[in-house]
Amino acid sequence: MKALTPLLLLLLPLTTNGAEWSSEVAIEGRAFIEEAQSNRQPDSNLSATFQTEFFHDWDDGQQSLTFTPFIRLDQHDEQRSHADIRELIWLYAAETWELQAGISRIFWGVTESIHLVDIINQTDLIESPDGEQKLGQPMIKLSLEREIGIFDIFILPGFRERTFPSEDGRLRSHPHVDIDQADYQSPDQARHIDLALRWSHSLGDWEIGLSHFYGTSRDPRFKLSSSSQPVLTPYYDLINQTSLDIQTTIDNQLWKLELISRRGQGESYIAAAGGFEGTFVGIFNSSADLGLISEYLYDNRNGEAPTPFQNDLFLALRWTANDVQSLEILGGIIFDLDSDARMINLEASRRLGEDWKASLQGRFWQQIPISDAGYGMSQDDYIEVTLRHYF
Repeated sequence: MKALTPLLLLLLPLTTNGAEWSSEVAIEGRAFIEEAQSNRQPDSNLSATFQTEFFHDWDDGQQSLTFTPFIRLDQHDEQRSHADIRELIWLYAAETWELQAGISRIFWGVTESIHLVDIINQTDLIESPDGEQKLGQPMIKLSLEREIGIFDIFILPGFRERTFPSEDGRLRSHPHVDIDQADYQSPDQARHIDLALRWSHSLGDWEIGLSHFYGTSRDPRFKLSSSSQPVLTPYYDLINQTSLDIQTTIDNQLWKLELISRRGQGESYIAAAGGFEGTFVGIFNSSADLGLISEYLYDNRNGEAPTPFQNDLFLALRWTANDVQSLEILGGIIFDLDSDARMINLEASRRLGEDWKASLQGRFWQQIPISDAGYGMSQDDYIEVTLRHYF
């Protein structure tokens, strides 16, 4: 937090010159349904978060600065109590090109259940087991707009290690991950400079992205180590990953595909996720919409894959009220087609007036075999309630 203070002092004078601030604070409570695998893990947990975003533009809008710090304080897990700069990015936008420098978050991907092609930012796993939350990544990004599409060139100095719950936290592996023993293939370790290229283009109803990444894998492999007790130690390989993502709209159906080919992390492999989302608009003569989502997840490493999603089917329903309170409900389940393992996810959110939002989430794991990569969370079924205030 001391490192953030000089940045805030530099930004404060800009608030009198058209700068914008928007902030949110949240209280999150989790209740775990089953007894933990370790007696060090709690049955319930409280935490609080604060995030603010500063935005200022000048030079007739050609230049801008965005600063987004994030803080979480957790009741039990010392690793989950952390601060991060999600964004601190300067942008210069010309007519046919754009340059960014600083810390930012970049999202690639189109599927609902998993984002295989999303590789620029490191996963902030202590925030949520779904991998949706990301750490800020130092970068220089040049975007070139041409008739045949947009070309993005990334220089990524400074690697961010994945965050993991502590031994006292829930939603962790067994044995737990010891981040202090992390190792790298590159002799430069976290100082290795990664590179990425991406081409994206819109062709009528089609959205296409083709990318290549070279650098330190955001997904570590794990080695079993033992000193006083067994622990898992992360190992970060140097990889080459080529990816393709496609999305198209046909009538009321949205078809999606993500495909990757990765080399350098053990044997080369291919993984894919694809399917569709169909929407029934104005069901039962109401303003509400109902979406049906179906996706298939594939990894040709089969049972040797360090992911539970190597031959799985994802089915979900998304109900959107389209009302003033923005009520939404999502329910989904992932079936492992090689076993009886299932992961169930329930999400609901609703605005409370103009400045408040309540969210409910439930995650449940059923019949997870001990050989499954998700076995560590098989007794971590939980219900989470979050109350968020915007100002």
